[in-house]
Amino acid sequence: MYYLDLLVIGLVWGCTYAMMALGLTLVYGLLRILHVAQATVFTLGAYAGLLVANGTGSLALAFAAAIGAACLAGVVIYRWVYEPVLDKPPFVPLVASIGLLIAMEDGFRLVFGPYGLSFTNNPWFATMLGVAGIQINLVQAVLVITAVLSIGVLAWVASSTRLGVGLRATVTDPAMAESFGVNRVQVRTATFLVASALAGVSGLLVGMLNNLVEPGMGGLIAYKGLAIIVLGGLGSVSGTLLASILFGLIESFGTVMLDQVMDRDAVAFLFMLLMLLVRPQGLLGKAR
Repeated sequence: MYYLDLLVIGLVWGCTYAMMALGLTLVYGLLRILHVAQATVFTLGAYAGLLVANGTGSLALAFAAAIGAACLAGVVIYRWVYEPVLDKPPFVPLVASIGLLIAMEDGFRLVFGPYGLSFTNNPWFATMLGVAGIQINLVQAVLVITAVLSIGVLAWVASSTRLGVGLRATVTDPAMAESFGVNRVQVRTATFLVASALAGVSGLLVGMLNNLVEPGMGGLIAYKGLAIIVLGGLGSVSGTLLASILFGLIESFGTVMLDQVMDRDAVAFLFMLLMLLVRPQGLLGKAR
């Protein structure tokens, strides 16, 4: 039963990483940008959801606030930070993204204070569900269900909608896609909306899971997300999903087995380094 609990914890965190990393993969696949500033969207979604949850007690309104704030931030970041430098060398958008992350973390500290905020109206934490003899709380269940639904909706959008066709065409050959009537600006904006919504929801869920929202909470998750998309194979959605689950499971089991040697985060990053020594192109990436 103990190992089943570790498995559940690993899957929960794996689903969390998947939502964050999927957004990073979408942005990288379309623009070849390492979207480090996704961490600020993650944190903003958590704060927006927390304020609404504490004010109304409504989980649905908290999710709506997290998604709305995150989507607005994502579009602003694309239009004002990335779009003006898309024709510059790749390091320019990366430096801009890192600079925005640092500035926004300081902004969160100024607005919300340097210490974390907790959910005061939180009956969800006390609600326990029994699944196959394993006890999980409502937040964990909602997180897993949200991740699965998000992945399913993204798969459907990519394969069965005009937006998905436009996205795949733009990734493959932007000039050709535009000649066939695909609006690149609209596709890019829609991509940032989707990536930001995923980040905002995952930020709120992580805040609920830890019962803590703090200014720097997005940084570590974003760096893990970047590690995951590298481990999965840059631009590979399937690889990102696989690497996310592996990351979560390795953190969960590795924390117990290597508790006296290194902490949870170090275990996962060590695994990534070892895997990249064996497969530099990532788990499902293509060798060049």
